[in-house]
Amino acid sequence: MLRWSVCWFIEDMAIGGVAHQYKRVAYNMLEYSCLSSRKNRYPHGREPDHARYSIGGATIMTPDLEAKDVANQSPPYHSRNLFVEDRVLRSCLDGVVNGKTEQGLAATGAFWGASEAAELARLANTNPPRLKTHDPQGRRIDQVEFHPAYHAIMRRSVDAGLHCSVWEKNGAEKKNSAHQIRAARLFLTAQTECGHICPMTMTNASLAGLSKSSVLEKEWAPLIKSRKYDNRFLAPDKKLGVTLGMGMTEKQGGTDVKSAITRAEKSGDDDLWHISGHKWFFSAPMSDAFLILAQTKVGLSCFLTPRLLPDGSVNSVRLQRLKEKLGNRSNASAEVEFEQAAGHLVGEDGKGIQTIIEMVTLTRLDCALASAGLMRSALGQAVHHCRHRSVFGKKLVAQPIMARLLADMSLDVAAATALAMRVARAFDNRQDSDAEAAFARLVTPAAKYWICKSAPGLIYEAMECHGGNGYSEEFDVARLYREAPVNAIWEGSGNVMALDVLRVLEKHADALDLVIDEIKADLGASSVMAIDRLRKTAEACSSDPGLARQLCEELAIVVSAACLRHTAPREFADAFLESRLTGRWRSTYGMLEGKVDDSALVDFAYPSES
Repeated sequence: MLRWSVCWFIEDMAIGGVAHQYKRVAYNMLEYSCLSSRKNRYPHGREPDHARYSIGGATIMTPDLEAKDVANQSPPYHSRNLFVEDRVLRSCLDGVVNGKTEQGLAATGAFWGASEAAELARLANTNPPRLKTHDPQGRRIDQVEFHPAYHAIMRRSVDAGLHCSVWEKNGAEKKNSAHQIRAARLFLTAQTECGHICPMTMTNASLAGLSKSSVLEKEWAPLIKSRKYDNRFLAPDKKLGVTLGMGMTEKQGGTDVKSAITRAEKSGDDDLWHISGHKWFFSAPMSDAFLILAQTKVGLSCFLTPRLLPDGSVNSVRLQRLKEKLGNRSNASAEVEFEQAAGHLVGEDGKGIQTIIEMVTLTRLDCALASAGLMRSALGQAVHHCRHRSVFGKKLVAQPIMARLLADMSLDVAAATALAMRVARAFDNRQDSDAEAAFARLVTPAAKYWICKSAPGLIYEAMECHGGNGYSEEFDVARLYREAPVNAIWEGSGNVMALDVLRVLEKHADALDLVIDEIKADLGASSVMAIDRLRKTAEACSSDPGLARQLCEELAIVVSAACLRHTAPREFADAFLESRLTGRWRSTYGMLEGKVDDSALVDFAYPSES
């Protein structure tokens, strides 16, 4: 009995920097338990070699028969600086960051590349959140409990301002760099733990909605911007800092939020509304307040619904259950019902879509950045493995087919990074430039479409590079693979992104021309054919909207190719241009032509560790 208790003790205490201290004590206790068991069983001498001890009838192998030397296995991937070793990301930030900011990003890269951060991520995902609807006395509390590792990760990202830095007028980032610097932080963070980025994204985007209501913004913005993580179950005015979640979709509507049946009615003469209904996907249900959509007499409207009321009582936001998700397990997503829940109108009555539109745009950028981070992490681990694993007398990375595969994948990872960061730049500059505003409108949905859809396939290929190890949950790539599909689904699936591209072209007739004018010089000799094909696809969509997905992908790839001209060596950008824009049809990776220098491509994307 002691052995099993100690095993749980080890698991529960293995967090943060104190993990090893507790583990040593715990494993000593476990060893003592086993030794005592053996003494009782064999009081007159040493037990037989074939039966040191057994648990549950299962014989445990003697040390003499165990494999003491592990050969030809790659060392752990962690203990690296994710920022310093990323040449593409650093190139994207040329002229954007100063020395102090660069030092901060290097510190971020060092933290998320450390083995301690990887362990926190593992614990947060293997110990998922639990719903606690009532306290021991039967009172309704609707709380979500998390492993301490999750809170440690949240505290780190809140301190870094991942949830608010772009809104800090007196922050360290300049006006025309705030989105890009935050994007770099999010990209680095996503490479180790993506689940907690959900409340970071929701909180960041919520400030765009709250800006439509001066009273609510004045009340809530200071608490959001405090950079203090406070997970206590208290009323907002008693906390050091808050986070916000969102609830838009319902059972009958999904993406069609206009079909919402949740209703809001005015409460007397004050500004309070009573909300009744449900949400089918309720993001970050442990947050301090939620932005939701509900129907009023005027039409669909946006409301801020606090979790706890000013007097400390629990608002009637009833969590029904937590979703059992494929991935994203450290983060909670819930089904919820509102029973006359108190809420405050955000923006104009009947203008709910207009209120949330900027929020949605911001969340889509985060989806693209997070997926790009997942891609970089997965391929980085594959390259690391191949550099240390030998097969048929050579390192795997030196085997021609594997080298070609890794080189081909490196192109998409670099392109995804460059494209996502270019969209972030457009967010920084859109207030001062019509071309940048058009870029942000048109390319954001296309970037989310292509990057988020590329992630699962690329991460699968990275998994295959590891062989059987990649399919084991003990290795990070399995978690990355389960995480990969979520960003393509959340905040608008692929079809929704394609429709949004069509809507932008319909509403802003010059948007495509403005984007093309921005990128055509960078495409060089490939520009004529690539741009001509892009224009023809856009024109064809007016009569055949079924081509919208093709347009989305073509737009994302053409813009990515132009971005790589600024962020990668010429041969790297040329390989992407020729293989993606002028090359033969391909459905898997490893299809580059023989004239490319495979090793040079991989070494640029992932500098050698030696």
